[in-house]
Amino acid sequence: MGLLVGAHFYLEKRERAARFFAGATALSTPEDHNVILDGVMRMVIPVEAELKQIFDMQRNYPWPRPALCPRCREARVWGHGFVAAYFDEYPCALFLRRFRCPGCGCVMRLRPKGYFERFQASIHRIYECLSRRIVNGRYGTDLSRSRQRHWMLSLQRQVTAFLGEGFRSRLLEGFEALVQLGRVPVAGRI
Repeated sequence: MGLLVGAHFYLEKRERAARFFAGATALSTPEDHNVILDGVMRMVIPVEAELKQIFDMQRNYPWPRPALCPRCREARVWGHGFVAAYFDEYPCALFLRRFRCPGCGCVMRLRPKGYFERFQASIHRIYECLSRRIVNGRYGTDLSRSRQRHWMLSLQRQVTAFLGEGFRSRLLEGFEALVQLGRVPVAGRI
């Protein structure tokens, strides 16, 4: 009987996750990633992009140019080279496009949607790993246990800090709520 209830619970969680990722339009906004470093504002802008195509085309991938600078609304935005970024699915770095505003000096880096800034795993994969741990009590075998444990501990800290103790027993709901608030639910820093 317990196995049947556990299977039903797991299927319900998977359906909820599918609805969550289908309905999520923008998981973060550029304003959430503003950083001023050396007097220059830098930000990460999530865009629709396919990692497979980026891998195949490298620097020739047709990245969309931002229409306006998100900081000063300047219409002229220049190409500013590429930056290497690693993703779980690929053994080598992929080149992500950067742009610079000549008016305010803001540097924008484009990043494929579906990935948190500074994370190699996709949001969906992180959610699946955490879901498996919460439902089954075991970590998956496809990623290192220490990495998954780090995500779980960070999620618990973030949920407690931003949503309160009431969400501590509903971590997957807390994950979704934090994403909707524009927070990275598995970030190490609060």
